[in-house]
Amino acid sequence: MLELRAIKKSFGRIEVLHGVDLTLRGGEIHALLGENGAGKSTLMKILCGILKPSEGTIRIDGEPREFADYDEAIGAGIGIVFQEFSLIPHMNAVENMFLAREKRGRLGLLDRRAMRARAAEVIARLGVDVPLDVPVNRLSVAQQQFVEIGKALSLDARILVLDEPTATLTPTETEHLFAVMRELRRQGVAIVFISHHLEDIFEICDRITVLRDGAFVGECAVSEIDNDRLVEMMVGRRIEASFPPKPARAPNAAVMIAAEAIRLRRGGPVSRFELRSGEILGFAGLVGSGRTETVLAMLGAHPAAECRLRIEGREARLRGPDEALERGIGLLPESRKEQGLITSFSILQNISLNNYGKYRRNHWFIDRRRELAATQGAMEQVRVKAQGPHARVDTLSGGNQQKVVIARWLNHQMKVLIFDEPTRGIDVGAKAEIYALMRDFAAEGRAIIMISSELPEVVGMSDRVCVFRSGGIVATVEGEDVNAERIMTFATTGRVDHVA
Repeated sequence: MLELRAIKKSFGRIEVLHGVDLTLRGGEIHALLGENGAGKSTLMKILCGILKPSEGTIRIDGEPREFADYDEAIGAGIGIVFQEFSLIPHMNAVENMFLAREKRGRLGLLDRRAMRARAAEVIARLGVDVPLDVPVNRLSVAQQQFVEIGKALSLDARILVLDEPTATLTPTETEHLFAVMRELRRQGVAIVFISHHLEDIFEICDRITVLRDGAFVGECAVSEIDNDRLVEMMVGRRIEASFPPKPARAPNAAVMIAAEAIRLRRGGPVSRFELRSGEILGFAGLVGSGRTETVLAMLGAHPAAECRLRIEGREARLRGPDEALERGIGLLPESRKEQGLITSFSILQNISLNNYGKYRRNHWFIDRRRELAATQGAMEQVRVKAQGPHARVDTLSGGNQQKVVIARWLNHQMKVLIFDEPTRGIDVGAKAEIYALMRDFAAEGRAIIMISSELPEVVGMSDRVCVFRSGGIVATVEGEDVNAERIMTFATTGRVDHVA
């Protein structure tokens, strides 16, 4: 159905794609894999007419095609769901799904009833609950993801590109999506599936194409390869262990934060936990269970019915993130591009944010040499790969953007770091580096709270785990009890009656 042959793409003098091939058959789900920055998204933007190739050919059903823009690609039966949402926040799901292709009646007026019926049909096909009549900025991240997918499905695309579609979904929602993908495959739709979750690749895909550093590495059937070989193709080396070893817990480690009572709403459950020096405390639970809201309430950034804390043994009530910063607590938010970075700024500017006081000279001036030296030191410590400290953050891969956020808090000398979904949308190589950094921070005596929806990550990285359900902590597990079965049972039922 689709052939991409010898596709090259240059931006100025820099060639980012070096003659890439991709063949897609009707009725197959084809994985496109590679580290962040390997060229996957660039290749798909060329397919969809958003970028033009410098060299190479695109053939659909054997016929050469060139697309002037995305509209022409849509007309050829190509639909794409981008990793970064392209929704208009203050429009509802129906309005977003039919934006720029609204259904109209005989007099040219909007046929809202027909659009809503079609939107409801598409969402029902996905098997999920998404309110259609409220602005999408009031929907959860997972619901917004399904609006994006529904938007692409409503195009009746013959070739569908899904870029990291499961990154924000729960296991149940992912299964719904996979069921839809299998049905589309049965109907003859060709699907390109981009994901850093290798377990998803082995569950849903038929064939795999791997890119590395903008070049074609190889193509194979899923049945012909194993996880270790696939990772080696992607990163060019073997990654011996996904998670660094857990050190023995210090019995007398100082309590950095003691949450004596955090209640998000009146009558709701109360969360209590202790965070100790040198440990990684995992926050686990289903999406919407209150993990992020509890942390934000602790920092004074989310309303709470009750919030009683002790920080290093002293009573504290943080009235906002600025006070948390003064107490040595830093947050790496779930959405690094929207909440953690100013992507149009340079690496240097992002690392210096909120911290210009340390570079002040003669009260009025900034010591630029000192700022540059501190930035370069922080970049080296977390191994940011970039052309230099003045490179714009939006030119970096997702993994390197996450490292820039980490570098900022290192520059602040934070005692407590809160990682909210630290490896979402990050490739396996960058994940291993960030895991190692987290362990290094803990070994230095810092304390870490890690919020994650990935159970293997929670189990592999956490010394102890607080499990959330219905807005509060229902259990704290440690030692041998830090396992997927026990955590998921608590998260779904609040009980472990049937767990050995």
